[in-house]
Amino acid sequence: QVQLVESGGGLVQPGGSLRLSCAASGIIFSIYTMGWYRQAPGKQRELVASITNGGSTNYADSVKGRVTISRDNGKNTVYLQMNTLRPEDTAVYYCHGRTLARDYWGQGTQVTVSS
Repeated sequence: QVQLVESGGGLVQPGGSLRLSCAASGIIFSIYTMGWYRQAPGKQRELVASITNGGSTNYADSVKGRVTISRDNGKNTVYLQMNTLRPEDTAVYYCHGRTLARDYWGQGTQVTVSS
């Protein structure tokens, strides 16, 4: 049974930081491209950042310079370090894992940026 379990979301003030984690099980984690997506109320789900099995990263323009994605294949975990958070970063953040043949989603974790 494949599971992607996110953690680390919560309420943070503007300018603050959060670190999201996604622990994967039931997959050969090291071969997967992992990503973080987010969906704000009334908006489509969008890619925040991704990291390939080789460690290449990709970021949405809206988060470049503020967000870092990383992975630990030994722990089957992908991280999203978010700094200088803004109210517009408020969304449910989803972990995603994919290969050419399949893809999986986590259940999401809420991030709220508000004073």
